[in-house]
Amino acid sequence: MTTLALARTFLFVPGDRPERHARALASGAGAVVVDLEDAVAPERKAAARTQLDHSFAALPSAAHGRLLVRINASDTPWHAEDVALAGRLAAQRRLAGVLLPKAERAGDLAALARAVGPDVALLPLIESVAGLDALAALAAAPQVLRLVFGHLDFQLDAGLACGPDEAELVPVRLALLLASRRAGLAPPVDGITADWRDTARLAAEAARARRGGFGAKLCVHPEQVAVVQAAFTPSADERAWARRVCEAVGAAGGSVVKVDGRMVDAPVVRLAERLLAQEAHPA
Repeated sequence: MTTLALARTFLFVPGDRPERHARALASGAGAVVVDLEDAVAPERKAAARTQLDHSFAALPSAAHGRLLVRINASDTPWHAEDVALAGRLAAQRRLAGVLLPKAERAGDLAALARAVGPDVALLPLIESVAGLDALAALAAAPQVLRLVFGHLDFQLDAGLACGPDEAELVPVRLALLLASRRAGLAPPVDGITADWRDTARLAAEAARARRGGFGAKLCVHPEQVAVVQAAFTPSADERAWARRVCEAVGAAGGSVVKVDGRMVDAPVVRLAERLLAQEAHPA
């Protein structure tokens, strides 16, 4: 699960386009999400499951630690078969994680955890007011690694008409961040930038997400990956500071430490350690 905890880019690829799965992995994305939900038409769901099963079998085993599946929501007619497929892939050690859309009930996550086994990470997508209301329970559910914000669906569910800066969603994003911190999860994942050609907006939204404590962003096109990774990559100054902190703490042997005139307490050490961990996992 370490790879997914540190991943900065989660690239969607349609489940019924198996020829794209290997290309998505080659894009440099930290994680690839094979989508059985929005990207697949209802009449193509069954075929997509079959294609995904064959596609995953053909991929090198080293890729499996970066592969996730977004299944259909719990209240859809496709959910049970999606879960069964995820369970088979997990048993064959070909699946690292599952995204559950429209997550609103911790019980759904507990059932999914039982189906896929203990080695598969769960990432609930918060896309509704009900999901926001259940945030603490969802974050504390078994095997949940990160929360994911489906901000476009959330706006529709809440009846919001957000401006370009999405200031209306600041409290919601903060709620995901705080719920993640309380539950000891990896930083949450922000939603997509729908127009993959708008590089300036993508960079601005990724930078906003990082300032807001998020650790990654969903991508809908391979050309978004490098922009998002750059936005979430610690700068040279940040990495140098993190090394100074960790070196000072290691040399102090438990004594009080100051770095650059600032007292080093536990949250500072955690931040420094995370920055160095990101340096070691560039995607």
